[in-house]
Amino acid sequence: MVNKSLTRVLVGTLDELPDRIGKTVRVGELEVAVFKLSGGSVKAVENRCPHKGGVLSEGIVSGEFVFCPMHDWKICLDDGNVQEPDNGCVKTYKTTVEGDEVYLHLG
Repeated sequence: MVNKSLTRVLVGTLDELPDRIGKTVRVGELEVAVFKLSGGSVKAVENRCPHKGGVLSEGIVSGEFVFCPMHDWKICLDDGNVQEPDNGCVKTYKTTVEGDEVYLHLG
């Protein structure tokens, strides 16, 4: 169970996040996929595709989207919505960068 008083978690530094490749972050039982996009912004979503539970941190990133490695579902990293013709949604998480440190916000 995630400690409700824990609202932000240090993911690492910007240099530790490769461009367009996911990183799995675990906090208790929660698993989040974190991505540094080509423009330098950092996005985070739950690490399971709503279709068959594919590990999104292993997906291919293109622009603001990640493609599930199992069945190629296209998921928006801004709002978590699966793109048509498929449907569904994953939870998104706020991220911030302070200096060179990247934080994931859980609350």
